[in-house]
Amino acid sequence: MADAIDALEFWDKRFAGDDYVFGTQPNAFLVREAHRLEPGARVLAVADGEGRNSVFLAKHSHKVVATDISERALEKADRLAAKSGVEIQFVQADLATWIWPENAFDAVVAIFIEFAAPEMRERIFEKTTKALKPGGLLLLEGYRPEQLAFGTGGPPSAENMYTEAVLREAFGALKIELLESYDAEISEGKGHAGMSALIDLIARRPN
Repeated sequence: MADAIDALEFWDKRFAGDDYVFGTQPNAFLVREAHRLEPGARVLAVADGEGRNSVFLAKHSHKVVATDISERALEKADRLAAKSGVEIQFVQADLATWIWPENAFDAVVAIFIEFAAPEMRERIFEKTTKALKPGGLLLLEGYRPEQLAFGTGGPPSAENMYTEAVLREAFGALKIELLESYDAEISEGKGHAGMSALIDLIARRPN
């Protein structure tokens, strides 16, 4: 319980103020790969913070459920959605204890959710897989451990970050359509800015 309270306080403090910490524009990987989603897909945006990615998805006519632990983040996400003229179901949720829907989504989008240490990450990844409908698609982007040398975003812990081996093992029940490691310049508000060590995963739950 104390860990959950600490996490809530951390993220509420991080998202305090009117500025959007990670900007209001969607993640470049998501923009690049969103064509893979079927029209009108039901999408879960995991730990979506201030709403930049869920708003992008909703603007493209998808039915979006977006979670975050921070009430401050969700307030800003709601304002961004209203400004953009879209409707999103926002859910305040601690992913460590949230009762995830199962077989419920055509896609799950997980962008930079590396607040989770390995034990919690294992549970989140397991629940992510179960949340997908048969044939559902996972779109995930994160940092590789090499990100620590860049210092341009993400947690200060290499163990929280992803390698291709970690993702292959975690999502062994899914069919991997893309798994790519690369370095790229990103600009996502003041939270993610500069050359970054990225890893992208696209995987599909078998029918």
